[in-house]
Amino acid sequence: MTGTGRWLVTGGAGYIGAHTVRALRARGDAVVVLDDLSTGLTARVDDDVTLVQASVLDEDTVAATLAEHRLDGVLHFAARKSVPESVAHPLYYWRENVEGLRSVLAACGRAGVERFVYSSSAAVYGATTGAAVAEDDPCEPVNPYGTTKLAGEWLLADVHRATGLRYVALRYFNVAGARDARLADRGQANLVPIALDAVARGRAPTVFGTDYDTPDGSCVRDFVHVDDLADAHVAATALLDEPCAETLNVGVGRGFSVLEVMATVGRVAGRPVDPVIAPRRPGDPAAVVADVSRIDERLGWRARHDLDDIVTSAWEARLSSSASGS
Repeated sequence: MTGTGRWLVTGGAGYIGAHTVRALRARGDAVVVLDDLSTGLTARVDDDVTLVQASVLDEDTVAATLAEHRLDGVLHFAARKSVPESVAHPLYYWRENVEGLRSVLAACGRAGVERFVYSSSAAVYGATTGAAVAEDDPCEPVNPYGTTKLAGEWLLADVHRATGLRYVALRYFNVAGARDARLADRGQANLVPIALDAVARGRAPTVFGTDYDTPDGSCVRDFVHVDDLADAHVAATALLDEPCAETLNVGVGRGFSVLEVMATVGRVAGRPVDPVIAPRRPGDPAAVVADVSRIDERLGWRARHDLDDIVTSAWEARLSSSASGS
């Protein structure tokens, strides 16, 4: 299907979805975006891309969109992703993330669509030992967000066994950076944009917990550039030409502590960063870093950007957005 795919991208007006739409179109694929715009932005969707404003919970609209546009695959990004919010509102997360996926899969069945790429998360692993985690390692999520993403993987596997659905589940690690200001992460759920926003406003960013069993006491995470993640989605679609039920980590394969990220933010922004230290947040594991050998083997994919690239691109996008008044 290289260069000839026709894809429905749910959540395609969101941060990661919009970057992936851009990458798919650069390859020559046709794209239709379905987004309820609860967090997505119309500004991220090019004028010549069809945007259907609807919830993934609206199975009839999803099925009608697949049929009307003769689409042959889905990239499913639409979901909620805040760990603290999931801890406070687990029922909401099960509805949006699990029932939303069920609805899209049911629509695919009605429309005869057999190709599916699913946005999963490293949150499925839970509290790891600090060593790089591989796809076959135990999954023991420690928050409802991670549980709902793992439940989504189980649902995909069940549908695959029952119907032959071809799918790839991509377990994202921490995603940051931006291709340009229009596609930048405007949310307040991810560390890098939160820290950059605080620095830009002359405020001290907050670090939640410095008493973890890590080298400097703060949480350790694997940060992947959103452009690299988008490229991984495009590469993953090639697996769907044949029977496929694949789960792949998407990360860099190296961890950085929250305090290291703060230092990088200060260096890139050219401003001192003296974070406020707050107690741990519920549901935050100490360290989660990807073993990326399988995605390299299956897709020939490796991240091209490092932490400096990630923070620099996010900072430049913010400056550009501020200069344009957007």
